[in-house]
Amino acid sequence: MTSLIRHITIDAADPYTLGSFWAEALDGSLADDDFPGDPAALVTTPAATLLFIMVDDRKTVKNRVHWDLQPEDRSRDEEVERLLELGATLHGDHRRPDGTGWVTLRDPEGNEFCVERSAAERATD
Repeated sequence: MTSLIRHITIDAADPYTLGSFWAEALDGSLADDDFPGDPAALVTTPAATLLFIMVDDRKTVKNRVHWDLQPEDRSRDEEVERLLELGATLHGDHRRPDGTGWVTLRDPEGNEFCVERSAAERATD
């Protein structure tokens, strides 16, 4: 193997606040030495390490890459509600009457991400 991904790096106006949202959303944790106002925040999750770095320019267009989340211990709809309570906002609802589909949300800085059905929900197809 020649390389591995050490971090997924995300530009942010407020790395600590955005990192805190994603730490909670992904059952992760902020590094012990990260504090409000720091220029970077490191979040360790069960699946990846995320590095939020402060940038002056704001997000202005749709993400070129986004995350598709699959809940592990709850339904898609329960996860959507949990993320909305954490501070996400609804961007697009693509749920279908037959229970399939996904929901597109935005994190507190406007980055889009999707919530798909859980593996248990998919197993009923």
